[in-house]
Amino acid sequence: MWLFALFVILPMVEIALFIQIGGLIGVWPTLGLVVLSTLLGVVVVRSHSTHAFAEVQRSMAELRDPSRPIAHGMMILLAGILLIVPGFFTDALGLLLLIPMVRDLVMRQLGRRIEVAQVQMGATGFRREAHRPPYGDGVIDGDYVVEDDTPGHRPGTPPDLPLDLPEDNDPPRGNSGWTRH
Repeated sequence: MWLFALFVILPMVEIALFIQIGGLIGVWPTLGLVVLSTLLGVVVVRSHSTHAFAEVQRSMAELRDPSRPIAHGMMILLAGILLIVPGFFTDALGLLLLIPMVRDLVMRQLGRRIEVAQVQMGATGFRREAHRPPYGDGVIDGDYVVEDDTPGHRPGTPPDLPLDLPEDNDPPRGNSGWTRH
C-alpha cells in the first residue's frame, strides 16, 4: 500500500516543486537545472559505481566484511538514479545520499531493521548422505591400474597390429608386424 502511495504522492510533490521553482527562477533555468542534475546523475553512476565495485573487491581480497562497501555502493547507485529522475525532490534525496555521513546514518537505521541469517559450512554443517561412508570427510577410496600403451598401438586393435598399415603401393618398410623375422 505504501508503494502505491509513493507513486501517487511523489509525482504531485515533484509537480508542485516544478511550479514553485519555475515561478521563482523562470522556465528555462528550471529546465536547465533538471538537465544538469540528470548529467550529474549519469556521472555519479558511471564513476562511483566503478569505485564502489573496486572497494568491494579490495575488502574481499583483504578478507574483511564487504557489507559496508556494498551498502555504500548501492546507496551511491541509488543517489545517481535519483539524480537522473527528473524532479527537485528526488534530486535533493540523491544529493543527500552522496554525503558519507548520511549514508552511514541510513545504513545504521536499516541495520536495525534487517535480520542477518548466518550459514556455516564446515564438517559439522554438512549432512551425511546415506550412500557415503561415515569416514574420510569426503575422501573416496579407490584402486587404479596403470596400463601403458605400446608405441604404434591403436586403441581397439589387437596389440600386434601396427598403427600405420601399409597401402598396396607403399614399399615394404622392415618389420611390418605381420610376420616374425
